[in-house]
Amino acid sequence: MNVKEAIHTRRAVKHFDVAHISSDAEQAELFNLAQQTPSSFNIQHWRIVNARDPELRKALRAAAWDQAQVTDASMLLIICADVKAWEKNPERYWENAPKETQDFLVPMIGTFYEGKEQLQRDEALRSVGFIAQTLMLAAKGMGYDTSPMIGFDAAKVAELINLPPDHVIGMMLAVGKAAKPAQPKGGILPRSAVVVDNRF
Repeated sequence: MNVKEAIHTRRAVKHFDVAHISSDAEQAELFNLAQQTPSSFNIQHWRIVNARDPELRKALRAAAWDQAQVTDASMLLIICADVKAWEKNPERYWENAPKETQDFLVPMIGTFYEGKEQLQRDEALRSVGFIAQTLMLAAKGMGYDTSPMIGFDAAKVAELINLPPDHVIGMMLAVGKAAKPAQPKGGILPRSAVVVDNRF
């Protein structure tokens, strides 16, 4: 499937084939594709919890108001972000770059983020959005469907996955084979409502 087709055919699926199990190789391929996602300063803030334990999945379903896709999909990913990733050994983000690039960019990371708590959080959540879209399109290209979710008790989910205090949860993403087609797209705003030439 090409990228255009994946974009046009991706939908939020709510009903998954409970009998389908994604292979370890497929999961590895999905994560490999996801890790090609861009991020500011190449910080790669995302931390993805792959909820494989059936008992954990049941508890997460209860925290997500009993939404069936939490347990029925082949995979359930909790896409989190490390808000403080910018200050944790930033040299590693550019370890393969030429020394002059490292010397220029690595010090700039601290200058850009230090003391700017809102920017740090905003950047972390932007990274969640980037990788979530990559995951959804990559999954579609692999023959899978997805359901991005924000309908859950974030505090309870954080407790269940032992979320570190300097991390945030962006969303959950169910990945699997659709058992029923998704609802038709509700509607797309006219381009004139979303694209502004030059200035508002």
